[in-house]
Amino acid sequence: MTLKELGIGQKGIILSVGGSGALRQHFLDMGLIRGAEVTVVKYAPMGDPIELKIHGYELTIRLDDAEKIEVKEIKSEEKEKERRNKVKRSAHPGYGEGGKYHKKETENPLKDDETLTFALVGNQNCGKTTLFNQLTGASQHVGNFPGVTVDRKDGVIKGYKNTLITDLPGIYSMSPYSSEEIVTREFLLNEKPKGIINIVDATNMERNLYLTMQLMELDMPMVVALNMMDELRENGGSVHVNEMEEFLGVPVVPISAAKGEGIEELVKHAVHVAKYQESPQKQDFCADTESGIHRGLHAVMHLIDDHAQKAGIPLRFAASKIMEGDKKITEKLDLSRNEKEMLEHIVVQTEEESGFDRASAVADMRFSYITEVCETAVVKPHESKERLRSKRIDRILTGKYTGIPAFIAIMGIVFWLTFNVIGAGLQSLLETGIGYLTEITDQAMTSAGVNTAVHSLVIDGIFNGVGGVLSFLPIIVTLFFFLSLLEDSGYMARVAFIMDKLLRKLGLSGRSIVPMLVGFGCTVPGVMASRTLPSERDRKMTILLTPFMSCTAKLPIYAFFSAVFFPDYAALVMIGLYVLGIVMGIIMALLFKGTMFKGEPVPFVMELPNYRLPGMKNVGQLLWEKAKDFLQRAFTVIFAATIVIWFLQSFDTSLNMVTDSKDSILAMIAGALSPVFAPLGFGDWRISTSCRCATRRRSR
Repeated sequence: MTLKELGIGQKGIILSVGGSGALRQHFLDMGLIRGAEVTVVKYAPMGDPIELKIHGYELTIRLDDAEKIEVKEIKSEEKEKERRNKVKRSAHPGYGEGGKYHKKETENPLKDDETLTFALVGNQNCGKTTLFNQLTGASQHVGNFPGVTVDRKDGVIKGYKNTLITDLPGIYSMSPYSSEEIVTREFLLNEKPKGIINIVDATNMERNLYLTMQLMELDMPMVVALNMMDELRENGGSVHVNEMEEFLGVPVVPISAAKGEGIEELVKHAVHVAKYQESPQKQDFCADTESGIHRGLHAVMHLIDDHAQKAGIPLRFAASKIMEGDKKITEKLDLSRNEKEMLEHIVVQTEEESGFDRASAVADMRFSYITEVCETAVVKPHESKERLRSKRIDRILTGKYTGIPAFIAIMGIVFWLTFNVIGAGLQSLLETGIGYLTEITDQAMTSAGVNTAVHSLVIDGIFNGVGGVLSFLPIIVTLFFFLSLLEDSGYMARVAFIMDKLLRKLGLSGRSIVPMLVGFGCTVPGVMASRTLPSERDRKMTILLTPFMSCTAKLPIYAFFSAVFFPDYAALVMIGLYVLGIVMGIIMALLFKGTMFKGEPVPFVMELPNYRLPGMKNVGQLLWEKAKDFLQRAFTVIFAATIVIWFLQSFDTSLNMVTDSKDSILAMIAGALSPVFAPLGFGDWRISTSCRCATRRRSR
């Protein structure tokens, strides 16, 4: 039977994983391997996707993908094995400063003036952003990775001036499935930071340690930060740090990024291993040295040794990726035809001896080692309060009959508070303040007898232009505030889960709902939010559709037309205009799906994190970044356009200032184009100008 045939609450053992290419590799990296136990938790309100529980965490996949996974149903609940430590308690291995691997006679530290560069790497939803904010404070720089549209954050670690840490995108593995994974892998292989800080969710160790295994293969100085240790302890769990360090061969530091616990110790260890270039002591994860995968990997390593060294790729990492069938790494090694044929012989031999296909053999090796680590060094907690709370909340927010109404109600409340209460109130205050400042400046300039052109530029061009643009900022910030709360709480992942089936009919995946929701606040950050989508096809399609979501800049126009033409039904008409934009977006999506963007949307594979209270510091940091982003990108363009329009409206062709705008350059240009709008009844030059310059909002 297939995974699709399991009912809610039923368990099964995975027998095989079908499919091919990057998607199948992604499934394996996510833990869907032969022998793993999987439980069906629920179906989305529309019947697709499906939520699973595997390796202690919740994962969503589509039914079409679940049909490719063969399982054997577990008829009766087997008694859980007693957990026991496999090794005796040992003294702390002392990795990092002053440890036994820090040999004084052979140490070769980096120069004191050399900048220690770090990469902060971890899974999604593991607290990576919180840790980055704790490490850097306000000393952050946001940019893009070269050649892609993925955000890059750099910062200096507080108290360590000669450091630079880069916050890499949240990923689940080093396989090239999504743009984030490609960016992270290329950064680590090409930039070669002096050290890696790998943040691990201590409440979900099995899932997170898979990435840790791959990072250790890079042979770079590394520290593991066990985050959320406070939650683990509160729920009866613990970690034997000494035993875990012996297994991993790198420093392991328990922390709580949200509470700021253990941060200083983490930094000291990271700085030390980077300064003295202490690489991981463990890279071979084969429990049985006589196993087929062990012999296969070492045979590959022997064959590609010179090529890996020449390409600058760590040997163990290159061998694992070749065994998985990673074409990008194979191309970089520039192997000869004979060497490629020998590799294929090694792969076939490995598959015969291990009983797995090549990619599954590597994934099984890693998860087997992770299981041994967790059985030895981790005391699993009972079901956490956070998980129990999430289950109760999900009964309503993702329930079959309540999920969609709850989503509509939540978004309705968000938009009502944004456009009618909080956002509108802040907007009114800002407009009043700008108006008051404009009036004072106008009076001061009039009293001083300032040149008429300069006076007009400052008042009509700058103040009215700036005021028109800034008046939208409270609306945008308020909307982002609520969306940030929903995202940090874990609800936005559920929204994608709920809406995936509907959006898939339009040629998109459930992840596209987030940029479109942001588009209701402002199209610019909405388009920018689409950069996180893993598929280039989905990104481009979402970017083209987001402008159909009516942003706050359209509110004054909607309000004007509603009040003038439909005074008795203004509110109803405004709602209708918003709905009309959505309907037009749907029509265009169907058109794009059948023409420009043929094919299926990217597969929907997403982890559903527990609900958490959003961190106000993170939300505040995000709001600041979004507001700054809007002012830098949208404001500068609109402000420049405002100045141009002021100039065209204030001067004639002889560059003399006009007293009546009908004699201006703008009137002349608009008059020449007004016949184009005449069939619509907009033959007047002022109306045609307004149609083309709707972004400029004048206040008198």
